Amino acid sequence: MPIKRMNRVITAAAVFTAAALVMSGCTKVEEGGDAASSFPEKDIRLIIQANPGGGSDLSSRALATELEGILDVSVIPENMPGAAGALAMEYVAEQDPDGYVIGFGPVEIAMLNTTQDANVLPENYDLLGQIMLAPGVITVSAASDIQTLEDLVEQSKTAPVTIANSGAGSIWEAASIALGAETGGEVTPVPYDGGAPAVAAAASGETVAAVSGLGEALSQGSAVRILAVMNDERHPDAPDVPTVDEAIGADVVFGGWGGIYAPAGLPDDVHDTLEAAIKEAVESDSYKKFQADAGNLVVYRDSAEFTTFVEDQFSLFQNLLG
Repeated sequence: MPIKRMNRVITAAAVFTAAALVMSGCTKVEEGGDAASSFPEKDIRLIIQANPGGGSDLSSRALATELEGILDVSVIPENMPGAAGALAMEYVAEQDPDGYVIGFGPVEIAMLNTTQDANVLPENYDLLGQIMLAPGVITVSAASDIQTLEDLVEQSKTAPVTIANSGAGSIWEAASIALGAETGGEVTPVPYDGGAPAVAAAASGETVAAVSGLGEALSQGSAVRILAVMNDERHPDAPDVPTVDEAIGADVVFGGWGGIYAPAGLPDDVHDTLEAAIKEAVESDSYKKFQADAGNLVVYRDSAEFTTFVEDQFSLFQNLLG
C-alpha cells in the first residue's frame, strides 16, 4: 500500500476511534443522567406496620393516593402488622435502598428498640419526612369529681391514679409515665387493646383517667371530660381545652406522629424525588382535609428536620422507658 494512502487510512481509523470513544463517554453520561431523572420507573410499595382500618393505615393510604398523582406510578399500600410494628420496620430496613420500598413510620419507630427486643434504630433508615401528628389528650369520666388536670395531679400525689392507655409499650403509656414523672405524682398505667377501649374505661370509671388521641376521646361524646391536650398549642378541634403547660405549667408534649422512611442509603436523586413528592402530597388540600376529618394535625418536617426529630425522640424514650 502506498505510504500516503496508508497514512490516510490510519488517520481515518484514529479519528473514528476517537469519535467513538467520545460518543461512548457522552452516552454513558447521558444514560447516567437519564437514570438519575427517571425515578420512579415502576410501582412503589408502601409498607404499613398496622392492620387495615387504623390510623396508620388510613394516613398511609391517603398519602399514597396523593403520591400516585405526583410520581405518576402506583403506590401500593401493603399491611404488615406484627411485633408492635417491628416486623414491618425490620423488613423495610433489609430491602434494597432503591426507593421502591418505603414505609409508614409511627412514633414507635423511635420506641421499639427500648420497649422490646427489636432492631429498629434511626440509623437503619433514610427518614424522608413527617406527615401528621395526633396529639395526646387526658380524659376522665364526665361523672368524675376531677374537673381539671390540676385536680388529677393533686389526687395522684395522695394515692396512685390509674390511667388507661392503648397498650403496653405504646406512646400513650409513655405519655402517662411522663406525666407522673414531670408532676411528681404516682401514676399506674393500665393497658387496653387500643385507644378507644382505653377512653371507654375512663368513661365508665374503670380507671381514673385515660390518655389517647383526640379523635378517640371525642368518639365518647359527653361521656368524658377532656382535661388537657399534650401539645405545645391547643387543638383546633378542641379550642377550649388547655395544653398541659397552660393547665399546670409542665412541659409534657406527646403525640402519635407519623412519617415516611426508606432503607438507609438511598441515592441522592431518589431521596430528593421522594422527599419533594411527600412535601407536595402533605400540602395538598385533599390530604389536609383527610387529616382534619380524622382529628389529626398536618405537621410536615422535611428529611433533615424529621431525622433530627426522630433521633431526639429516640433519646427521650431511651431515658424514659429504658
